Amino acid sequence: MSYFQQVRNNNFPPVVKNIIIINVIVWIAQIALDRTYNITGKIGLYPIDFALFKPYQVATHMFAHEPSGPFHLIFNMFNLFIFGRILENIWGGKRFLIFYFLCGIGAAACHLIVEHINGDISMAIGASGAVMGVMVAFATLFPNTPLMLMFVPVPIKAKWVILALVLIDLFGGVASIEGDNIAHFAHLGGAVTGFIIVLIWNKTNRKTLY
Repeated sequence: MSYFQQVRNNNFPPVVKNIIIINVIVWIAQIALDRTYNITGKIGLYPIDFALFKPYQVATHMFAHEPSGPFHLIFNMFNLFIFGRILENIWGGKRFLIFYFLCGIGAAACHLIVEHINGDISMAIGASGAVMGVMVAFATLFPNTPLMLMFVPVPIKAKWVILALVLIDLFGGVASIEGDNIAHFAHLGGAVTGFIIVLIWNKTNRKTLY
């Protein structure tokens, strides 16, 4: 998926920039050091009732990506760049950083609950949950912003694009398609967390909804 139309401020703020840099550095470390130090296994998120689970993984998992190829990393960092920098330019670095981590933690919590209920023992990695929270926040604040999607010749409003992504994750999570290794409920957890935070922050200031 590729989309973008210039929206509001085009600055590349420091928090988003540094998050992207850290993710790239961690991904390179995974590739270079996994065989020796098992970086991915140490910072990935294991089920809470599994022996390899560590509390710090709730935060570290969102900085690890699939080391076998760049597409997982590129997709997440592209969306963080497109949507995250707009939010940081509006909120400021501190508030955006808090928001990003809360979305990532919300994603981890949702994933862990579902894993516990289902009895799964798979490891989760990636910033997708936190990034989904960012995307939902953008769609909530700027619902009518037109986005251009690859293979779609007409612009589509942000609220419909992000809603479609959320519904796809909901279907993927409920359907449990064989061979699907995407942590759909982590995405949904990040999305719900981001939406709730935006509603709380804008409860007394509706003028920040565009």
